[in-house]
Amino acid sequence: MTIGIDIDGVLTDLEQFQLDYGSKYMWENFQKGILHPEKPEIDEIFEISDEVYYDFWKKHLLDYAKNYPARTYAGEVIQKLKEEGNTIIIITARYSMTPDDPTGEEMHNIVKLWLKENKIPYDNIIFVTGDKLETCFKNNVDIMIEDSTKNIQSISTKIPVICMDARYNKDCIGENIIRCYSWYDIYEKIQKWK
Repeated sequence: MTIGIDIDGVLTDLEQFQLDYGSKYMWENFQKGILHPEKPEIDEIFEISDEVYYDFWKKHLLDYAKNYPARTYAGEVIQKLKEEGNTIIIITARYSMTPDDPTGEEMHNIVKLWLKENKIPYDNIIFVTGDKLETCFKNNVDIMIEDSTKNIQSISTKIPVICMDARYNKDCIGENIIRCYSWYDIYEKIQKWK
């Protein structure tokens, strides 16, 4: 079986990162608190301008990309899935660090090093922009592990999606959507699905 895995929000807890680091940044710079914890992006969570959004990520993206830890047991579970003969494809929209890196080469190298340091094995990694459904089809993905509402809704029209639970994707329900809450929960659901 070929399993597609997203990074941000699946291998990492992006939701908690944005709440923790975002609330510190917004308070220290604007004395502003969390307004919408159920939203997926920092600009919506704090109702901030594009300028403030970009400034936040300019200050925090490199640290997040290099140092924020993988979710508990992510590497362990993925290793078990590989040992059982599954093909693991990382499919991520994490493309570029800055406009000065249009090919995304710097971010690609950071991601590969982060995966290695966090002991997350994979067979292939694909950096995408936009909808991931076409990438899943081209790579014969049997099941995708995703957190983005947009991607879950799109991909689940054709293949099953394991939805990594977050406040912002609570409305993602449907025939091809399997909600999970941890990496061992994902493992158990994949065993049952097989």
